[in-house]
Amino acid sequence: MTQPAEKWAVVGGGMLGMLLAHRLAQAGRNVTLIEAAPHLGGLASAWRLGDITWDRHYHVILGTDAVLRGVLAELGIEQEIRWAKTRTGFYVDGGHYSMSDSWEYLRFPPLNLVDKARLAATILYASRVNAWKKLESVLAEDWLRQWSGDRLTEKIWLPLLRAKLGENYRKTSAAFIWATIKRYYGARSSGSSKTEKFGCVAGGYARILQRFREVLEQEGVRLRLGTPARRIAADAGGGVAVDLAGGDSEMFDQVAVTVASPVAARLCPGLAPQEKSMHERIEYMGIVCASLLLKKPLQGFYVTNICDATIPFTGVIEMSAAVDPVYFGGHTLAYLPKYVDSNDPALTLTDREVEQKFLPPFLQMYPQISRQDILSFQISREKYVMALPVLNYSDHLPPITTSLPGVHIVNSAHIINGTLNVNQTLQLAEREVARLLALPSRAGLAEDRVAQKL
Repeated sequence: MTQPAEKWAVVGGGMLGMLLAHRLAQAGRNVTLIEAAPHLGGLASAWRLGDITWDRHYHVILGTDAVLRGVLAELGIEQEIRWAKTRTGFYVDGGHYSMSDSWEYLRFPPLNLVDKARLAATILYASRVNAWKKLESVLAEDWLRQWSGDRLTEKIWLPLLRAKLGENYRKTSAAFIWATIKRYYGARSSGSSKTEKFGCVAGGYARILQRFREVLEQEGVRLRLGTPARRIAADAGGGVAVDLAGGDSEMFDQVAVTVASPVAARLCPGLAPQEKSMHERIEYMGIVCASLLLKKPLQGFYVTNICDATIPFTGVIEMSAAVDPVYFGGHTLAYLPKYVDSNDPALTLTDREVEQKFLPPFLQMYPQISRQDILSFQISREKYVMALPVLNYSDHLPPITTSLPGVHIVNSAHIINGTLNVNQTLQLAEREVARLLALPSRAGLAEDRVAQKL
């Protein structure tokens, strides 16, 4: 008698959940993908901004993003990547400065020669470190002061850390700085100029998600969108019950939960107390991100790092410096992100309140822009974006295969030697799905339990 295909549910339809569902279906599993939002993509989802459709948050592809590029090749759209040389700017002491190649670095006015030498040494050393684990036991600020000195740390590094982490930078390990430097140093091309090159798929993540959905549907993955999971519990009959909004409930042999750890802990009340506590203790950074569609360009920097504590947003991302403005109707698309603690009151501000906080300093930074040049201003808010890499972070992560039989919790908090980005997220999925597929099959448990009820 032929054994039935193992029934899997993947809860969470971001890029992590989508790749897990894809690989499970390829391996012959019967897969249902459950997503609370009416669309796929999670943090990588797209939206309508004025007359254009583009990503809710800023994303680019690096040449070194091998896993992401491999998935795009599988989807048949890697050839749609458009590459561009980009520039990096700094807003320091009320002025804009480029630090986009080696020559501009040497001429960078805000730093003296000693500062520049120490900054170069810090970046070069971090880019060559492979034994990242020992950096988890050192505070980022202490490590930076050791390598870059007090003046450079105060002038450049701490404003950048505060912009990304708020005051949480004080408890963040040096592994965070290492991973950030390692990723972006790899984006620099070889040669004396060391210019950076980023890519985007024509059409942005809307195009990627559309194609990914087509492939999932072709593979027989059942999509339940706009359907929040309410409770996940091991059933007495051996399967896993997933209770859904509206009172519906489904039985599965195994369930992979990809939502943020605090949410996963609420969904799975039957976790062992210590396990549940481990998920609840993971601290997250959220984001308030303004998207602006503008009539005029800004400074032509893909990223402008802000070294000014009075500016209320993290930086300025000028997407049209990396993507042909034709995709934005000939206009400029810019993002103003503000990273905050997951419980920060900024996440509850109305769009109007955020606009009142963000626009005056933005217009001060770019005096060539007036309010009449702003075609659209929209706010995206996410409470759980990135797990905070505190000291000895990887030593306190909960196990992926949980104490609940058939329940596995895997999310971006399990990225332990990188930064949160799509490539690292997909790499995590590839690593864990291989392990999940190697587990003993539980096929038929869900069907047996349904049969018992009948």
